[in-house]
Amino acid sequence: MTALARGGYFRQVSPARKPSDLRASDDDRERVVAVLATAVGDGRLTLEEHAQRVQRAYQARTLGELAPLTSDLAPAAGQPLQLDDSRSVSAFFATVQRDGRWVVPDRLTVTAVGGQVILDMREALLQGMHTVLNTTLVGGQLHLLVPERVQVVLSGSRHPARVRADLPARPEPPRPAGTPLIEVRAFTVAGRVHVHAPRRGGARWRGRFARRPAGPR
Repeated sequence: MTALARGGYFRQVSPARKPSDLRASDDDRERVVAVLATAVGDGRLTLEEHAQRVQRAYQARTLGELAPLTSDLAPAAGQPLQLDDSRSVSAFFATVQRDGRWVVPDRLTVTAVGGQVILDMREALLQGMHTVLNTTLVGGQLHLLVPERVQVVLSGSRHPARVRADLPARPEPPRPAGTPLIEVRAFTVAGRVHVHAPRRGGARWRGRFARRPAGPR
């Protein structure tokens, strides 16, 4: 928990702020510097360009200042920081995945019809200590990968109107102080929600989804 907090994973910020406006952590800077090191090693950056970008990386205060430093060095899926400010993830007869260092809004709408959505939050930056996933699964699945000491609660509904994104937050269940809560409000028709938490032998499930083709983000 200490390492996660030091990395800024559970930092509370205003939900109205864009991901690019969030403060960068030392871990975020090091992620960018690692990509720059690879780029200068294979000749995509000159030594001078590398030095300039590294300096800018260590001086960056926000994620928005860091992201442009690698935008021309890797495809969107390979960027060290994912700053998509969308509040919805949808999969229609496909697999859609969010992973790496991405910003999770306090309200996120998830829809899977005949497909699956994989939300890997082990390195994500949560915008609040209480995150609500309003989920609709019609013959689809939601896979939720969470780091240690994160509480996940699941509530089901047979009425789609009850899982709208604009519903007020429900009273939080008791949990230790400083423990993030992810609440999954699910409307399902032949669908399932899978929560994957760390445990011994976790290396097996960490690679479980890597072999599956990832759809659009």
